[in-house]
Amino acid sequence: MAKEMRFDLVSPERRLASFEADEVLVPGSEGDITAMAGHMPLITILRPGIVRARGGDGDREFVVSGGFAEITATALSVLAERALPRDEVTADFLDALANDPGSDDPDATAKYTADIAALRAALGL
Repeated sequence: MAKEMRFDLVSPERRLASFEADEVLVPGSEGDITAMAGHMPLITILRPGIVRARGGDGDREFVVSGGFAEITATALSVLAERALPRDEVTADFLDALANDPGSDDPDATAKYTADIAALRAALGL
């Protein structure tokens, strides 16, 4: 079994990452998922949160507003609605996310708002 898997992260604006990773943690809609080489195939919806990838060059973190992740035995691809490297995230970026829940459903909006608040706390912003 291979030790590393291909990790790709893209948003509509740009490709944020494309490298070999030992493990990748994604904020799945049903909970966090850590994927490593040999993981069973899975597609999941993402909630707002932090994607953490550990590779040969160290750990890298990205903030995503939502999207999808596809995991295979050899790769993990994230298609994010909006995403930035963690060090580029500002309070204004989080405010913009909070003001656009993307749903008219009150329960979905409440969940999204809570996810953004948790993300803000995790980032210390």
